[in-house]
Amino acid sequence: MIGISEIEAAGERIGAHIVRTPTVPSPGLSALLGVPVTAKLELLQRTGSFKARGATAKLLSLSEAERDAGVVAVSGGNHGIALAVMAAALQVKATVVMPRSAPARSVAIAEESGATVRLTDGMDEAFATAERLRDEGLTLVHPFDDPVVIAGQGTVGLELAQDAGDLTDVLVSIGGGGLIAGVAAALRALRPGVRVWGVETEGAQAMSEALAAGGPVPVALSSIVTTLSAPAVSRLTYDHVSALVEEVLVVPDREAVRGCLDLAEHAKVWAEPAAGCLLPAARRVRERVGPDVRLGLVVCGGNATPADIMSWADRFGLR
Repeated sequence: MIGISEIEAAGERIGAHIVRTPTVPSPGLSALLGVPVTAKLELLQRTGSFKARGATAKLLSLSEAERDAGVVAVSGGNHGIALAVMAAALQVKATVVMPRSAPARSVAIAEESGATVRLTDGMDEAFATAERLRDEGLTLVHPFDDPVVIAGQGTVGLELAQDAGDLTDVLVSIGGGGLIAGVAAALRALRPGVRVWGVETEGAQAMSEALAAGGPVPVALSSIVTTLSAPAVSRLTYDHVSALVEEVLVVPDREAVRGCLDLAEHAKVWAEPAAGCLLPAARRVRERVGPDVRLGLVVCGGNATPADIMSWADRFGLR
């Protein structure tokens, strides 16, 4: 289990390289949901998501030999962008493996940053390709199955605990579980009375299915939310969520896209569906907890284009 000392140490290491993103009360979301809402705006992070934190933590931990050999990552979008950009900033050669379903913008940014990009037919093949490149000598920067990466992502929770007012419940999106594992570990140490809730989209339910099965299991992926589409969680992230998280809520893709539109209209932020899914889940938490709930939302990323959001909105009849 990742402890607060590892998270605080990660914060000290990466502080000069990442943004301490705003933690702000949102009058618009508070009015929309009918309860006080605080937003942690990780979409304003370098590379547009929280992923820069874990990638930077891992890159700074490399030995000279590992730096010289280069690194490899597998990603549905945001982790690949983060590794490519931060590796370039730290002068480390990077290879990013992405499924062809990854957003074209994510592929372009990784390539423009100087990374070698390899495209595969799906996430399972992407992970297999990354493992093969690791066996050939590259250091794998796993998106979630790495204590150094989780400690880096946990700095989101560290800042939230330090900067937010009184909160009763915090909602965090889940792909492979690295972000929620780190955030939950930080909040358990610094704000032990705060409940942490995970959120997944239908067709990207790796953590909820793992919890139902008693451990990580492979899952079929069908969600449009590629940035949450891990083919399985890891034992490391599963152990953190099973011990520290109240419950994992699952919402339809349509409601995640509606959440993006609501965030734009009411919070004035342009988020991707991996963050938009928090709003329908927040309504369920409000109903469960009652009118005294004080919500914190980790708005994890904003790497969806206007064309992406409008296309999804049209598909789901939201315009």
